[in-house]
Amino acid sequence: MLNRRILRVKAFQNLYAYEQCKGSNLNLAKDFIKESFLPDLNSMEVQDKAALNREAELAIKLFDENLESTESLKSSDASQKVKQVVLEALKQFKAANQKDREFLLKNMVVSAERIPQLYLLAIEFLQAFAAHVAKEFDKKRKFNGDDPAGFANELNLANNQVLKHIRESDAYNAAVARNNANLDDLELEISEWFRDYIKPSEEYQAYIKISNPTLEQDFEIADELLKKIIFKNEVILNYFAEKDLNWTENKSVVRSLASKVLKNSSLLNETDSNQLPEIAMNWEEDKEFFQNIFNFTIENDAESKALISQKTKNWDIERLAFTDKIIISMALAEMKNFPSIPVKVSINEYIDISKTYSTPKSKQFVNGLLDVMSKELTESGEIRKSGRGLLDNK
Repeated sequence: MLNRRILRVKAFQNLYAYEQCKGSNLNLAKDFIKESFLPDLNSMEVQDKAALNREAELAIKLFDENLESTESLKSSDASQKVKQVVLEALKQFKAANQKDREFLLKNMVVSAERIPQLYLLAIEFLQAFAAHVAKEFDKKRKFNGDDPAGFANELNLANNQVLKHIRESDAYNAAVARNNANLDDLELEISEWFRDYIKPSEEYQAYIKISNPTLEQDFEIADELLKKIIFKNEVILNYFAEKDLNWTENKSVVRSLASKVLKNSSLLNETDSNQLPEIAMNWEEDKEFFQNIFNFTIENDAESKALISQKTKNWDIERLAFTDKIIISMALAEMKNFPSIPVKVSINEYIDISKTYSTPKSKQFVNGLLDVMSKELTESGEIRKSGRGLLDNK
């Protein structure tokens, strides 16, 4: 299965995108207000530009005051035109936000579901390069006779024990078929990429000088080729980018999972069931988990910002790192709405996300703030744990 840390990261990435969309929608709504009070160049009447500017400023102020309102405008002495413009701007703003929210939620799920295919394709590239080596060796043997002296070590990759173990895994082959992870249409590219990128590499040249590589050496070359060529070479990466619109966000996760497959497969006593970290039988439960994280964080946005503001009185909340606000809001949503997840687990997960996606000082800031907030919210009864969540917090 995809572990929940990966799902939290996916939710964070899409919440980050959602906040950026909201910012753009806010600017568009304010542009609409400003344009509504521009002088009418087709009118024969004299245009009072100063009065129009005052109305535009009043309308924007009224708009800001009612961003969180779900009903009619708060009482105001503004003119009917100002009120109408503000109501229309709010309508457009909220409709655009809702559209973006629905798109990103769907995109988040589709992106996560594609991850198994991507990391299996990465492994399949290694298998294709190994098969290419065997094919080229056969050509040399036919040309030079049955014992082509000096070429034997070139079979090292073809005989790589880690890749062989994966190839012979029923679970792996079933996953490849199920996720349509095949490179059948890339035979020419595989040949060219091996010639241009794999064969000249220092790691590969050192590897084919070894007689009878150990299991550890087989793992090391496979992992090196994966990380230093497949996930570094722009030509090969373009293949993945064409497969996945979210490749920039997914790349690090896919690389990590592919490397994990290699590592697990280097332990030859491991069973196939432990070999593939892919979406498994409880995917529907996990999908619901990170959809809920996404939705709860958005729905509790105003409340979360208020809580953060209370605990950062010496800070303007708008000055806090954009990513920190999202991370803390996600943690609050999780702690409040998932009673079986221990508070300690939630805090540690979001600290880890802050290490990767926020500022160098974010780890300490997120840790300190969540620790204080979680204790107070538990005492007030807003955080209630049950089952495993309760036991693990003792």
